[in-house]
Amino acid sequence: MVWKNAIKTKKLKPGKTKMVTIGLKVLMVGNIEGDFIATEGLCRHMRWPLAMGGKIKDGCVRCPLHQSTYDLEDGSVVEWSPFPLYPPYGKLLGKMSKKKDLHIYPTRIEGDFLQVEFEGES
Repeated sequence: MVWKNAIKTKKLKPGKTKMVTIGLKVLMVGNIEGDFIATEGLCRHMRWPLAMGGKIKDGCVRCPLHQSTYDLEDGSVVEWSPFPLYPPYGKLLGKMSKKKDLHIYPTRIEGDFLQVEFEGES
């Protein structure tokens, strides 16, 4: 396991998220009520960037495209592609991809940086 710098903490305003790339990984990082988070950067449904309009509320992140929602504690699916609201179309969009949890990365502050831990890398 290895820790890598993701972003300077001063660039993460409270309540905001940003997209960062570390190696080949795209991540969403954020400062949520003083807690720093790092998740996969793309929604597991149709790979939309979560930090581009994604809403964080009640400990979850909601994708701005089809509203898939993930728990930020463990990445579990809370709601899978409920949008658009027209039932047959929403169900069809939901079936375009198998339900998958969002990967959550461990974080820490080291100096001025938010660091993210990656497994199996050195």
